[in-house]
Amino acid sequence: MFMEVTVAVSARARQARVATWAAFGVQGLCFATLITHVVDLQHKFKLSDGDLTLVLLLVPVIAGVGSGVAGVLAARYGSSVVLRVSQAVVCALVILIAFNAGLAGLYVLSAVFGLFLGAVDATMNMQAVAVERTYGMSVLTGFHAVWSVGSMLGAAFNSVFAWAGLDLAWSLTIPMLLGAAISVVLLPRLYPRDDERATARALQVPAGRIPWGPIIPLCLAMAFLYVGDASVSNYSTVFMEQALDASGWLVPFAYVIYQAAMLVARVPGDFAVRRYGPAPVVRVGAFIAAAGTVLVIVSPGVLSALIGFALIGLGLSIVAPQSFSAAGRLGAGAETAIARVNMFNYVGYLVGALIVGVANDAIDIRTAFIAPAVIVALIALLARGFQMRTAGPTDTGAAPASPAHTEP
Repeated sequence: MFMEVTVAVSARARQARVATWAAFGVQGLCFATLITHVVDLQHKFKLSDGDLTLVLLLVPVIAGVGSGVAGVLAARYGSSVVLRVSQAVVCALVILIAFNAGLAGLYVLSAVFGLFLGAVDATMNMQAVAVERTYGMSVLTGFHAVWSVGSMLGAAFNSVFAWAGLDLAWSLTIPMLLGAAISVVLLPRLYPRDDERATARALQVPAGRIPWGPIIPLCLAMAFLYVGDASVSNYSTVFMEQALDASGWLVPFAYVIYQAAMLVARVPGDFAVRRYGPAPVVRVGAFIAAAGTVLVIVSPGVLSALIGFALIGLGLSIVAPQSFSAAGRLGAGAETAIARVNMFNYVGYLVGALIVGVANDAIDIRTAFIAPAVIVALIALLARGFQMRTAGPTDTGAAPASPAHTEP
């Protein structure tokens, strides 16, 4: 299992880590800035609920394509090049959406946004895996914690700008200018292609084509995670309003609690993985998330429902970063594995939104959460796919330490 080790890390490795933090933070900022203005965009373009659903589904579908393309390009040119270009384009696209005045333009820009969103999601995790290899211990969950911070910052900007009465276009543009500036300053310090590949060679992980076999449990875990995430992201407000007759600030507060719990769990998440190993942590997280979903289903009041949503966030928080970490340990061609795993992010999100939506329309919102409860529990059966296969730090920035990271 993972054990604590002391690793001497070079300044270059620390630079790459900070740059990767920046990429995750800016991505969270971009995503939250746009998603929290969805209602404003619906009003601006007078979209029906059906039209809005089409726009929202368009993004993850095309993001899956972007993730796959990014895997191919990263294998050829390195993930840092793809990440720097894609993140700049994402920032620019949100600004273009802000000032776009036509419905056709909204569809086109949303589709292109999805393409580059998927590319950023895949490549920033490739860089995170390279950094983790350098450090020789679990650090990847911390990057996802920074994403959560960035997303909360984007939501906070929206609240402040709404309070100040700022125009929609500038409310979208100002955070993107900040994000673009951070990217321009810090992302040049990411690992270039040769250094990124050296982290895999130094660990003596297998080179060449990676088969689907060891990737499938990680892909399924990622999909199951996002079934749970989609149920909360899309339907927590519906649950609070329809099942519990909540109103006012309590309606969106369930999602705030969910994201806050996820952030709280991700901050110490790497320490838990180092101590117990990824497989046990993922397994326990799956049980916690399933228990939280069950609590939501049977909750008689607002307080118990909020506790349930918090438990879902705590339980699911570790699955995505450890999926990417495990994919990165599969071989020198891990760019492909990471891109494949990332594609199932969008598969799970689409499936989750669909099954909960259909069940809600056909029966009721409490019943709609039963399927996600079962599906997130299934992650526990996939936990063995997360166990450690390789260990030890590398040097594109770290001095060798004792190879102590093997889980039975």
